[in-house]
Amino acid sequence: MQINNSKLKKELPLTSKNLMKMLDVWKIHYKSYSHEPVMSVKEAKLVQEELFGLDKNNGHIKNLYLRDKRKNNILLVTHQDALIDLKLLAKIINMDRLSFGSPNRLFENLGVLPGAVSPFAMINGANKNVSLFLDKNLKSFRKIYAHPLENDKTLEISIEQLEKFFEKMSVIPNWIDLDFIDN
Repeated sequence: MQINNSKLKKELPLTSKNLMKMLDVWKIHYKSYSHEPVMSVKEAKLVQEELFGLDKNNGHIKNLYLRDKRKNNILLVTHQDALIDLKLLAKIINMDRLSFGSPNRLFENLGVLPGAVSPFAMINGANKNVSLFLDKNLKSFRKIYAHPLENDKTLEISIEQLEKFFEKMSVIPNWIDLDFIDN
């Protein structure tokens, strides 16, 4: 079944504007950037250099929505250049046969469309029993960059402020050891 992005965008459970209002109320500090919509890390890299420069102290992330053979839903957040072996990841997180979730399941469980997956989607995923796994290497970055539920904006946020967001959502992130390779 093909997902209708334009129709579903009107039905998003929470818009980026509303998410940022919530972050403001919770006194979670971030900086917002608007840009053309991006669907992949490759596209995002073109925007990143223009908007953020090449500061190696800041981490750009990729987010994978996965499911295991028991239909457990997983959000994996790692550095954008991480090479992920799903078989090895399944062993690390003690799950069986990981695969990518469909766009429909992504929308159902995280409330976002493909290209807009980010840790902020846990605002919807927390109520859908989505497990959150983050690469502990992300803690070494001063700031990270994540989409606020839509892929035409990026928020710059510190790990400490992101963890404050998780606390507000009663989400306990699983920090795991993944080595990443810069391309």
